[in-house]
Amino acid sequence: MRASLIQIAVDEDESVESRRRRVASLVRDQAGADLVVLPELWTTGAFAFEEFGNEAEPLEGPTYEVMAKAASDAGVWLHAGSVPERAPDGTLYNTSLFFSPSGELAASYRKIHRFGFDKGEAVLMGRGEDLVTVRLPETIVGVATCYDLRFPELFRGLVDAGAETLVIPAGWPERRRAHWTLLARARAVENQAFVLACGTAGTHARVPQAGHSIVVDPWGEVLAEAGADEEILTVEFDPGKVSVTREQFPALKDRVL
Repeated sequence: MRASLIQIAVDEDESVESRRRRVASLVRDQAGADLVVLPELWTTGAFAFEEFGNEAEPLEGPTYEVMAKAASDAGVWLHAGSVPERAPDGTLYNTSLFFSPSGELAASYRKIHRFGFDKGEAVLMGRGEDLVTVRLPETIVGVATCYDLRFPELFRGLVDAGAETLVIPAGWPERRRAHWTLLARARAVENQAFVLACGTAGTHARVPQAGHSIVVDPWGEVLAEAGADEEILTVEFDPGKVSVTREQFPALKDRVL
């Protein structure tokens, strides 16, 4: 498989509408890839809490429409990162959108673990409830978002649902970048799965972002890692390595809890 992680810089001087158009163009440029991944809340910035309500959109809103067309134009599976979704009852969710190469919505995922410790996202947004996997021709993808990375139980659930590749969009802060790399590798090793973790660059509401999107194989080896600025991280990997690793070192069979 060939995957491209687009590490978007969120510039507060760039309008959301302009950023949608720019990112759609970047997605189209990835024609030939099998999978393209965008970061968390790239339309608003993951720490721009005061903008969540202003920029919230229905599931099939403007970001949905632009990204569906971009996926179709490029002919790629597209994890379009996440957007602040406003549900019909008015509740806000941090919702990921996953499109097929035909531009159809293959899945959506409402983030389960909300960050903020009783403020920010934790109080402004509702909590998702459902684990989500997406079957691609080459692999089964398990979907998680940012703060979810700190909760290994979620990933065990995804593995039980068949996940072989774990895709994690994020808006991770620079001051905890060491945790980002450590946890991405840990989730890969303990679940014997590929991890594709795509972060943002730039500064969100005065919070510098970590960047350093990363791709890790089932043995915990880093296949590719971005820097701190906006860039496109492209990597080729063999999804078959998951089953080989699990057969050669069958640790998952020894699970008790």
